Amino acid sequence: MRVARQFCVAALLAVAVPGTLAAQTTTLAANAQNDETEPALLVADSVFVEDSSRLIASGNVEALHDGLRLTATRILFDQDKGTLTIEGPIRITDETGNLLLADAAEMNEGLRDGLLKGARMVMDDQLQLASVEAQRVGGRYTQLSRVAVTSCQVCGRNEVPLWQIRADRVIHDEEERQLWFEGAQLRVLDVPVFWWPQLRLPDPSLKRARGFLTPTIRSTSLLGTGIRVPYFIPMGDHQDITLTPYVSPETRTLEVRYRRAFSNGTIELNGAVTRDTLVPDATRGYLFAEGEFGLTGGFTLEFDIQSVSDDSYFNEYDYGPSERLESSVTLTRARRDDFLQADITHFETLRASEENDTQPSNVVNAEYEKRFFPDRIGGELRLGTALHSHYRYSDVDIDEDGDGVVDGRDVSRLTAEASWRRTWTLSGGIRAGVEGYLWADRYAVAQDSTSDSNAAQLTPAAAVELRWPLIRRDSIGGRTLLEPVAQLGWIGGDRPNVASDESTRVEFDEANLLSLSRYPASDRRERGRLAAAGLRWLHEAPGGWTASMTVGRVWRAEPDEDLSRSSGLDGDSSDWLIAGGFANPLGLSITARGLLDEDAQFDKAEARASWANDRVDLGATYVMLVEDPLEDRDESQAEWGFEGSYRVNTNWTTSAEWRYDLADRRLDRTGLGLQYRNECVQVEFSVIRKFASATNLEPSTDFGLTVALTGFGTAGSDKEYRRTCN
Repeated sequence: MRVARQFCVAALLAVAVPGTLAAQTTTLAANAQNDETEPALLVADSVFVEDSSRLIASGNVEALHDGLRLTATRILFDQDKGTLTIEGPIRITDETGNLLLADAAEMNEGLRDGLLKGARMVMDDQLQLASVEAQRVGGRYTQLSRVAVTSCQVCGRNEVPLWQIRADRVIHDEEERQLWFEGAQLRVLDVPVFWWPQLRLPDPSLKRARGFLTPTIRSTSLLGTGIRVPYFIPMGDHQDITLTPYVSPETRTLEVRYRRAFSNGTIELNGAVTRDTLVPDATRGYLFAEGEFGLTGGFTLEFDIQSVSDDSYFNEYDYGPSERLESSVTLTRARRDDFLQADITHFETLRASEENDTQPSNVVNAEYEKRFFPDRIGGELRLGTALHSHYRYSDVDIDEDGDGVVDGRDVSRLTAEASWRRTWTLSGGIRAGVEGYLWADRYAVAQDSTSDSNAAQLTPAAAVELRWPLIRRDSIGGRTLLEPVAQLGWIGGDRPNVASDESTRVEFDEANLLSLSRYPASDRRERGRLAAAGLRWLHEAPGGWTASMTVGRVWRAEPDEDLSRSSGLDGDSSDWLIAGGFANPLGLSITARGLLDEDAQFDKAEARASWANDRVDLGATYVMLVEDPLEDRDESQAEWGFEGSYRVNTNWTTSAEWRYDLADRRLDRTGLGLQYRNECVQVEFSVIRKFASATNLEPSTDFGLTVALTGFGTAGSDKEYRRTCN
């Protein structure tokens, strides 16, 4: 009804011009009463003044003012009575698309009070409010009597909407952007379902309104059938809190989410407190806290805190990760020629097979690197330093639990690094490069009878690299790149008697084919002479599809006993690295990587395929790892995974997920989902089956059901799903 008031102001400005007479498609414009009010424009077939105080416009009346447009059959302004009468059908629209329809309207001169008969409001091009009459009160409130409210498309006069709210009275508060219902009744296909003596809902223009959000029904084999009912509480425009009671026969849980925005950052807290029958007489719960802040000097501070009451809580309630918690505080600054980062991290394992006392639970890292471009020697010079320390709660200096790791080993490491690299372009387009390194490491080891308590190493390294990029363009616009690459390198120094805690997992891929050391951390470096060679192929077709392939291998003078079989780098020659990819404009994408040994068997393989378009979103993954004692894997592992969704039509969407353990020949997880959505309702149903695993000792089945009535500020509509009338 804000629209009605603004229009009436415009109409009054247009017609209240004493002594003016116009007829036969005459246009009237009136000057604004003050400098801040734009002139209004009135167009009608006939405009005339009666008795010097009544102005009448009739026939295809159209008024424009400040983004508002009104159409009516007849407008009458009585200057003596101070009343404005509009005969319909009346149609008023504003610049946002809000629409007001009425059969007739009478407003006072001040336009703060008035009556509209046969009124119908359409908010945000979605929510419809139909009433017998609407009354304007105090310039702020619009009162509608005998109201039907829905966001569903209604095509015929006698058609029943999928849902509607019937009410004796509805009051719209323009300032607060709230709808107040009295005697409200929810009807589904015109069948009464719920009744409220009073009900408050936000209008569609309010995106952060206090009130209930979409409830969710969840049923699991462990917790039974329960319901979640979120309640959203805004606290100004910069913070809010959401409280979600979750009640089932087996649990009483309160979920909490708190968000706050600052001028220089944000924080978010998520948590829950639980009393249930699974762990009687105990209070369970979790807390996650994360945030990011921009500090002076270009620094960024980030934190991520994770805590849970017991190891099985996340599996049973599906709130967070099921294997490991990671809490950290990180300070970072990245500039053009230098980088600084420091972080403190606490790890907590949730695996039944691991003990937190024997895991490196507390970790400190700090690193700084700066680069220079010296004129005399050319190239790029980098200087850096790094600090690492990790601590175990155990004080046992031997391997008592038999996992191959000393139970209480604590390690600190300080590293200084200097490197220089330069490249040249030779005849024939060959790219040549040289690089040199010097690392200095100092170690302090405690509670480990197998390692030196103090150790140091100085490691020089150098390499020569050659690349020959060959590019060909075909007659139809395609481009092909064929690039042979080769490297000869040397890493000096001797490996100190220090256990490997940081470099237990080594990856060999396209990114580090020409690296001098492929260990992820400085507690281990490759040694001696080595060579690497590879071939890279890339094709870009004029039709938009691309394909790539990389093949490579590494040779070394002496094998490295700390490199595992599944790394592909054990022995004096590595496995063949084979990697490739394909993508086309139709949404198909395939990537794959494998390490092929001398017997033509894969020691490691992974692949990902996906296909996405307007109707289909499919993805499949495959992972295979061989048995490897150095990586604490006593048997080979392989897994298939699949997830996807298919949009059957505009309204219906199906989804599925599936994960199969090939090594154990059993399902790990499977799920199905079904969604229906139109312009006024969204229904989602899902079922997920979790089978027993190392972290999930008891199988469970979860059912989920969500029903949302869209069109209000808390559950806005999507016009993409709107039906059309024939």
